[in-house]
Amino acid sequence: MNVTSPLDLAQVLEEEGYLIDEEAATTLFLALALQKPCLIEGPAGVGKTQLALALARAEKRKLIRLQCYEGLDLTKALYDWNYAKQLLRLQLAKTEDWNQIKVDLFSEEFLLSRPLLESILSPDPVLLLIDELDKSDEEFESFLLELLAEFQVTIPELGTISSKTKPVVILTSNNSRDFSDALRRRCIHIYLTYPTLEREISILGSQAPDLSARLTRDVCEFVAKVRKLPLQKPPSVSETIDFARALNALHKEELKYGDLLGTLSVLLKYPKDIAKLEERLKKWETETR
Repeated sequence: MNVTSPLDLAQVLEEEGYLIDEEAATTLFLALALQKPCLIEGPAGVGKTQLALALARAEKRKLIRLQCYEGLDLTKALYDWNYAKQLLRLQLAKTEDWNQIKVDLFSEEFLLSRPLLESILSPDPVLLLIDELDKSDEEFESFLLELLAEFQVTIPELGTISSKTKPVVILTSNNSRDFSDALRRRCIHIYLTYPTLEREISILGSQAPDLSARLTRDVCEFVAKVRKLPLQKPPSVSETIDFARALNALHKEELKYGDLLGTLSVLLKYPKDIAKLEERLKKWETETR
């Protein structure tokens, strides 16, 4: 990927179906230029993961994804030992010297690479996506510091392993918890929030080009109003796209408040939010008459 400016980066990402604003494009360009991990924060559904996926496609890098969750540990994220193969080695080596066997058992031959180690060992350029890091615990976050700072990991039985081709590292967070200063210090930061009306119209137009221009604008204006309500979970960009496609599947050329029966569950995911919006729709419909 021949990218020499943030504008070039924005253009190649657009070719991959991702629209990015100038500020975020500049920050991401600097993260790539400085070979620093990039921490992308913001509400769920604003395109953080999709940005990483589009970047991997644009740079033609192999995507290695680690989906974080509560209780994630090193055996799932970094490495584990192939115990069945080690046991077989012991059974076949009853006459050999134990000291030699002991060394052999903890060699790379018996190592099972998990996403973090796989990204370090890969001979090809990779993009390592550590998705929803805020769902993991502080202990796991602390472990990542070596990888983020030096692009290397330490395995007690083998020692330190450095990257063969320095990976692009993208971390995402929905801000369910804050991170340590040590982790933030190692990253360049992008904060993504819900797009402006005009940008969301552009995004919807690129993702669902079969929609009428009127329906595209109506949906984006409607979703912008919905996000101002005190909801448990405001609709994401992906849910805007699904909602617009749902109306298009019902052969709607424009959005009318009275025609939304049965469609709101595509946009909102909690019954209380749907009930709240249905109540507000009655008011909005009255106001437009």
